[in-house]
Amino acid sequence: MSSQKSNEFWLNQLKEQLKQQGYSPQTARRQPLVAERFLAYLNEQHIAVENAEASNVALYLENELRLFRRRHCHAPRSSRNGWRHSHTAGIHMLLRLAQGKWPPATVPSNPREVFHREILGHYDEWMQGFLRLVSGTRCDRCAEASRFLVWLGERGSNQQNLLKIMITDVDAYMTFRSESQRRNSLQFLATNVRSFLRHLHYAGRIATNLSTAVMGPTLYAFESIPSSLRPEDVKAAVETTRKDHSQSGLRDYAILMLLSSYGLRAGEITSLRLEDVDWRSDVLRVYHSKTGVHSELPLLPSVGNAILDYLRKGHPKTQAREIFLISHAPYRPFKSGSCLYWPVRHRLAAAGVNPAGKRGPHAFRHARAVSMLRAAVSPKGIGDILGHQSARSTTTYLKLATEDLRAVALEIPGEVSA
Repeated sequence: MSSQKSNEFWLNQLKEQLKQQGYSPQTARRQPLVAERFLAYLNEQHIAVENAEASNVALYLENELRLFRRRHCHAPRSSRNGWRHSHTAGIHMLLRLAQGKWPPATVPSNPREVFHREILGHYDEWMQGFLRLVSGTRCDRCAEASRFLVWLGERGSNQQNLLKIMITDVDAYMTFRSESQRRNSLQFLATNVRSFLRHLHYAGRIATNLSTAVMGPTLYAFESIPSSLRPEDVKAAVETTRKDHSQSGLRDYAILMLLSSYGLRAGEITSLRLEDVDWRSDVLRVYHSKTGVHSELPLLPSVGNAILDYLRKGHPKTQAREIFLISHAPYRPFKSGSCLYWPVRHRLAAAGVNPAGKRGPHAFRHARAVSMLRAAVSPKGIGDILGHQSARSTTTYLKLATEDLRAVALEIPGEVSA
């Protein structure tokens, strides 16, 4: 395939993707033009688009900026970042098509970074294969491990130095990280550091198992009461959103129906796919990312109708199999459950709901747990619906209705070990 034909192929791919993702006609015209200029620049440098690097994009932008100044006798009137974005958006999309990923993964620039990447790679494999931890948990623990290695400085630069770290190093790091953190965060920090130290000893990278000396705060099962929405707050948010027939309104109404009816986690909603709804059997299949298990829930008519209404009237035309997509081009799935925080908070504010505590999706989960308890659903049934694997997990939500617990026989642990 010649270079010219290759360029034509990638430009056609870019135009097709812009069309599929619902970009405006103006954007769909401009981005291929910018990409075409970049491809011509690569041809002059005898570089295939499949092999282009970030430095090539930077040099191209410098060249374009010089041409602009020469042609107009002044710098771009828009902000420098605005001009840069208008020239890179199409290029980055082109490079993602040609290379599969952009920007490319950073390459370690020195032996210390190579050593850190090796350790973190083995740590992630150990957590996945030996501990069976889900990706979100592994990501959090790897992030903390990376911070610890960077903080160690020279002591964490190679295997010989790492062998010499002592509990005083760990204590100093915990003190450094503990500043202005809440008790729950400190307990989470201690768990992550303890896990990494346990792996280092297991892998033979440190001589002593320092994990046993990491102390976190003792958390008692009822020392804090999670925040929840009142039934009237939930109703107000749902009813207000139902009146919004825009694309985002239809989407957010379906999301609120899932939150209020089942108490799903935000990540469980964003990962729902078209095939997870069995319309013939009225079944909703949910993957609980936190526990790694699947469950089947009866598809309530009100929830099914909300989802169907969104799919028919508000769902963008795209090849994505996820049910819920962001409401502007490029139309793509939400990256994670945390992306639902602002849409949910916006819908609460629009309904005039201003709770003192949490204002995101998890507040609906808490509210649903309390409503089920008050409807005489057993703690075991509540745990099954919420996707819990142990009664201990369910007790967190039951703190919100301590008076209702008097009618339920439930053994509640007095202390949660750090």
